Amino acid sequence: MPLTDLRLFIEALHGLGEIQEIGAPVSLDLELGAIIRRCIETGAPAPLFNAFSDHPGGFRVLGAPGGTSAQPGLELVRTALALELPPTTGGLAIVEAITASLDKPAIDPVVVDDAPVFENTVTGAAVDLTALPVPLLHYGDGGRYLNTFGCIVARMPDETWTNWSIARMMVIDGQRLSGIVAPEQHLGMVAKAWADLGKPMPFALALGVEPAIPFICGMPLPAHVDEGGRLGALLGRAIRTVPCRTVDLEAPASAEVLIEGHLHLDELVVEGPMGEFAGYIPLDTPARRPTYRVSAISHRDNAILPVVVAGEPAEENHTAWGLPSSAQLLHELRQSGIPATTAWIPLQSALHWLVVTVPRDWRRRSGVGESEALCRRIGQIVFASKAGAVIPKVIVLNDDVDPTDLKELVWAFATRCHPLLGHAVFDDIEAAPLLAYLRKSEKVSGHTGKIVYNCLAPDEWGEALPMRASFRHGYPAEIVDRVRRRWSEYGFS
Repeated sequence: MPLTDLRLFIEALHGLGEIQEIGAPVSLDLELGAIIRRCIETGAPAPLFNAFSDHPGGFRVLGAPGGTSAQPGLELVRTALALELPPTTGGLAIVEAITASLDKPAIDPVVVDDAPVFENTVTGAAVDLTALPVPLLHYGDGGRYLNTFGCIVARMPDETWTNWSIARMMVIDGQRLSGIVAPEQHLGMVAKAWADLGKPMPFALALGVEPAIPFICGMPLPAHVDEGGRLGALLGRAIRTVPCRTVDLEAPASAEVLIEGHLHLDELVVEGPMGEFAGYIPLDTPARRPTYRVSAISHRDNAILPVVVAGEPAEENHTAWGLPSSAQLLHELRQSGIPATTAWIPLQSALHWLVVTVPRDWRRRSGVGESEALCRRIGQIVFASKAGAVIPKVIVLNDDVDPTDLKELVWAFATRCHPLLGHAVFDDIEAAPLLAYLRKSEKVSGHTGKIVYNCLAPDEWGEALPMRASFRHGYPAEIVDRVRRRWSEYGFS
């Protein structure tokens, strides 16, 4: 059944033991964030907070909406359900499903006249962001962050491109927000187009949308590609949108909360720091960033605000951003003639690693003769891509290794990666400023070094690979099958 709003998603997760209702009043000051953090780090069910000790009623908060689960076989159940896949779908299958959708024609959103989000609406001077349950998430954050898992809607002035994205937004006061608006990101590109006309950019922020939307907002699609249409292609149905009340935009009709207004690039206020996807609260001096001026707030009765507490893996930056990024890079590698079996950003790498696997006959399929040349070509494709801008380290392996299995990945990297030979080093290349290890000079310049680790078999071996001394690889298939069938007969549980 299509999960066309957040409440249907929560109901489905309830049925799988993936929701923990919390009736006891919880403080929005750090306590709520700490609970969500512990749920993320233990794989506990997603917490649904129904009462707050320091805020009036009328709202709820859902934590860790795209986190991972400790239930065996259901690690990525929240991601799988969000994308309307079977709950046991694994990471590589999710990546392949997203990748396959990129070759399908877009299914554009359909506009409906009204939506439940307009059950309550205030505009103009009556707008008050502090009426929403906005938490202080990390000890050390520079403020309270309203948007951690919402859909920002923006459109080019000539209406040729409607962009959906995710970017953090901190509450400044009752009518203003601020956050990172990077010029190289699509939101920044749209905002600049409006600024070039001497106008602020109309925006809508839809919070608590149907569960698949944050995953397309986090997907680094090429510029001028509408996320709404691509999500329609993935789900096989059109997403419903609804006209906003004070700006000329359509926002997802499934929203629990809808914020409208204009982004002013020339009005700078202090924003941050914030605990981020790399797993740290930066030591950087708080920056001055653009201002979102709010003209309307609408919300459903008893609205649900989704909250992500970014930090050490695995949280939604690593699922809703990392998995779609893996799919986009896999698609681009294949389009460029690389016979990639898969591309996978390990959740635990905090978006700092990409693993690319290739078959043993990659030379014949790619037309590239040497492994170092293949690694350099992979690096050129990945590091030039919007999806690969944040990734500084690529690991290239033969596809007898499952990159989603950390035990296999660590073993393969340790035993197949020569410390000196075959790697493709890129000395000076653009880098995302939020990479954890960057020096101050690199953040200022926006450039750093990146590398592709060559973990392929030595070229002198050709297509030969040594036999793995493991249960799955080191015995005839009939022996492996017999041992599995007789396991309980041997006395094992």
